[in-house]
Amino acid sequence: MTGPQGFDYGRLMQRALRGLMVEVLGQVAEEGLPGEHHFYISLDTTHPGVDMPDWLRERHPEEITIVIQHEYDDLAVMSDRFSIRLSFSDRSATLVVPFDAVLTFVDPSMEFGLKFDGHEAEDDDDVSEPEADGADDEAAPETPKSDEGAEVVSLDTFRKH
Repeated sequence: MTGPQGFDYGRLMQRALRGLMVEVLGQVAEEGLPGEHHFYISLDTTHPGVDMPDWLRERHPEEITIVIQHEYDDLAVMSDRFSIRLSFSDRSATLVVPFDAVLTFVDPSMEFGLKFDGHEAEDDDDVSEPEADGADDEAAPETPKSDEGAEVVSLDTFRKH
């Protein structure tokens, strides 16, 4: 919350962290994934502007986690969204994802992760984009939410046991 002379630090941090994700995805779109880097990106499939095939939305009506690693094509990053072509159970699909629809962004190779507060993003008019080589059939487990807008996600959430 901000007062007449205050700053909405939560919103400012949210915008800055989304900008970091946009920059990283933009680099990958231009140069490819370096080394062992790969991303798990969870997104709200009900968010306005998310474009995906009906058959995929039927399987993931609220949330999906995509993986950008080996098999992805046509990653394009715009100022407010990204698009990517991925394979889901041997079926190709192109997704268009507003950055504000992204719930988590994780790079397990660097033990780095961000979790975005969905309602904060809906109030923000300035950001978006993604791609993957597949998707989990189950949504990623939730981590506790913070009132500060974005937080580090426990990588144990995404580790295979």
